[in-house]
Amino acid sequence: MDSSQFTTEPSSNDTVERDIPGLHAERAPDVFDVIIAGCGPTGAMLAAELRLHEVRVLVLEQETEPASFTRIVGLHVRSLELMAMRGLLDRMLEHGRRRPAGGFFAAIPKPAPELDSAHAYLLGIPQPIVVRLLEAHAIELGAQVRHGLALAGFERDEEGVTVELADGERLRSRYLVGCDGGRSTVRKLLGVGFHGEPSRTETLMGEMEAGAPPGEIAAKVGEIGKTQRRFRFQPFGEGGYGVVVPAAGVGDRARPPALEDFKRQLRAVAGTDFGVHSPRWLSRFGDATRLAERYRVGRVLLAGDAAHVHPPIGGQGLNLGVQDAFNLGWKLAAQARGWAPATLLDTYEAERRPVAEDVLDNTRAQMELSSAEPGPRAVRRLLTELMDFDEVNRHLIEKITAIDIRYDLGEACEPSNEHGGEAGEPSNEHGGEAGEPRKQHGGEAGEPRKQHGGEAGEPRKQHGGEAGEPSNQRCGAGTDLLGRRLRDIEVRQGRLYDLLHRGRGLLLDRTERLSVGGWSDRVDRLADPTAALEVPCVLLRPDGHVAWIGEDQRDLEDHLCRWFGRPADY
Repeated sequence: MDSSQFTTEPSSNDTVERDIPGLHAERAPDVFDVIIAGCGPTGAMLAAELRLHEVRVLVLEQETEPASFTRIVGLHVRSLELMAMRGLLDRMLEHGRRRPAGGFFAAIPKPAPELDSAHAYLLGIPQPIVVRLLEAHAIELGAQVRHGLALAGFERDEEGVTVELADGERLRSRYLVGCDGGRSTVRKLLGVGFHGEPSRTETLMGEMEAGAPPGEIAAKVGEIGKTQRRFRFQPFGEGGYGVVVPAAGVGDRARPPALEDFKRQLRAVAGTDFGVHSPRWLSRFGDATRLAERYRVGRVLLAGDAAHVHPPIGGQGLNLGVQDAFNLGWKLAAQARGWAPATLLDTYEAERRPVAEDVLDNTRAQMELSSAEPGPRAVRRLLTELMDFDEVNRHLIEKITAIDIRYDLGEACEPSNEHGGEAGEPSNEHGGEAGEPRKQHGGEAGEPRKQHGGEAGEPRKQHGGEAGEPSNQRCGAGTDLLGRRLRDIEVRQGRLYDLLHRGRGLLLDRTERLSVGGWSDRVDRLADPTAALEVPCVLLRPDGHVAWIGEDQRDLEDHLCRWFGRPADY
């Protein structure tokens, strides 16, 4: 790599200060910067992101063994892009199966639209493998993972969090993050409300083999599908079928479903159980939809299912949690390392909670479209017609795959002279404060506004080539990029995402005139006039979202202060 064009410096190796002023004499010094409760996909990804910045991390997982079932999940486009940004995509591809990125909004069968991504496909992969690969990645980076240990309680103070385990052991950390699922112990002990709707409809879902002839199965499924939207019996893999069937009448929800439950429900709905046998995994889900009222209370944060639950329709749950971790990781690391601007950590909730609200709304809509009632069936027929318009189909698939997200970064503001460091409580002020990424609000009072492409007066996103292939057009246009993710464009050194493996910011400079100066320990610079970009320069955050567009050095430095704190030589 030509060092005159791509410049980078190692992160500081200075250890985090352990002797915190005001620490009570009887309290042991912090052993960890961050303790994470839960080592599912969200917790494992968060641990890895923190370790990229040399943050001391402990992950507590109450299960002693990996899940025994092999449930297949789908990694959507944005999650695949995140994996590529950290050099993990090839590991995932070895264990997954690519499928077209289409036909999964309310299971309405439409072709995959052209998407503006080099990774425009769905990757079907067993969830335990996703967890295993992400956990291995975190451990490779230096995270500690302890299985068979459950968090039983914690105490908060201004300097940190004391965590108590079920066996009585006590641990000390500066921050605690609950990634412990929809029944989160951390959220309950924190007293954060989890508002929404309880489950009204129960559904069985699993994978198994079937003894009936494929032609007979296809004919019967086609007949039932005309009236029953919560029924699916689709070929999946070699000799297997993915089965979804209403769970009405199946007893104790606390008991895992058995194959006999599936047979009984299949006979009730289809008149036959298709000779199902040899289940690979069996599960049950409801349509409960809930959202945490806060994602952060002082030094305790929530991510993944601990912050939001919704029906699995559209396959967004795992993806939403992994993307939470990607947004939170670099911000929490900046706080722990001492260079975060004063309100940087506040932007985690400001950016991610509106995304979760949007996911909850689209899953509510999809569940309604699965109803057998006359009204929802009529709406489904109308939407099916509308999705024949490419713009409608693309809009819905971009929503499911999370490539439509645009964080509202607000207006340009003055650089910050204040930094978070040990600040325990989030700021209650919005917009206009020095160094704060302003949160603009729109629609209902107090509701964060999330902007999307395709609205009146907004430049269209460029699409190119065959589905799944990167566009050959330059990435643009102009300020429409601000707050959006930047796709994996071609640069002189190869692909953009290959330059983001270390989890640092990146200045992509087509003018070859700008410098990151005193931020070079946190932000890399690529000078490349040939980069497939329609703007002079962009500043990328570690999560791949565009934080600044322009070509003025002073304006750049203002935004470097805004997102990456004071320069090292301040």
